[in-house]
Amino acid sequence: MISLIKNLPNCQFFTHFRNYVPLLLLAGLQQGLAQEFGDHQYTTEAIEAGSRVYTQQCALCHGPQGALVDGVDLRRGQFPTVRSDADLRNLISSGAGEGRMPAFELRQEEMNGVIAYLRAGFDPDGIAVKIGDPGRGQVLFRGKGECATCHRVNGIGPRTAPDLSFIGAIRTPVSLQRNLLDPGTALLPINKPVRIVTRNEETIVGRRLNEDTYTVQVIDSQERLRSLKKSDLVSYEISDAPSKQPTTLSSDEVADVISYLLTLRGLQ
Repeated sequence: MISLIKNLPNCQFFTHFRNYVPLLLLAGLQQGLAQEFGDHQYTTEAIEAGSRVYTQQCALCHGPQGALVDGVDLRRGQFPTVRSDADLRNLISSGAGEGRMPAFELRQEEMNGVIAYLRAGFDPDGIAVKIGDPGRGQVLFRGKGECATCHRVNGIGPRTAPDLSFIGAIRTPVSLQRNLLDPGTALLPINKPVRIVTRNEETIVGRRLNEDTYTVQVIDSQERLRSLKKSDLVSYEISDAPSKQPTTLSSDEVADVISYLLTLRGLQ
């Protein structure tokens, strides 16, 4: 490409350069997005490599769908003692079941591939989100991540944002990750922020809880439950913008928070 440009007259050089620059910028942008994608998730290449390792090393005992061992369903992510990716690494490298599962000596890329394949639900074209440590995730949730300033868990915390007490039972790791990294695309319609002005000139800002043809129920910024007749409203605006910004946590910290959120399945 460069040699061709050198041989062009000046006018043609600038014409070609002008057309070529957007392609360079687009390629750089795509590479940056791919790097960000890889920071928080396992790559497609890792998942594909893991499928080969699983077939060779694991499928004989666990089966092609990962459900031949009692109490374990690898494809669905159901493990008796495993929560984080680190737990999986330790289990694979150390063995389990008093020798019933032998220890495996895998290279790092093989180990990462197997974990990626498991996290992708045995789907070579799936998305495998990194899962960290739930204990560290809980600390981040309550502290640096500032999640607990808005969200309620098991009866503790404010009500200005959705209650997360059962979030681990209803959301996948992929959706949890998207909510942290790109909350605008993950926001459910019913949870969108609202701004309401009544005929009494009262302005109400909060979160919509329910709505029908004639009424709307919201929880306002003071955590008060309000039920309003639409006929009493001067304006009713629903915002597409989330009330929170994408997290500034690191890749490992995001993985830890996701791991903690997956443990939230109501009071046990």
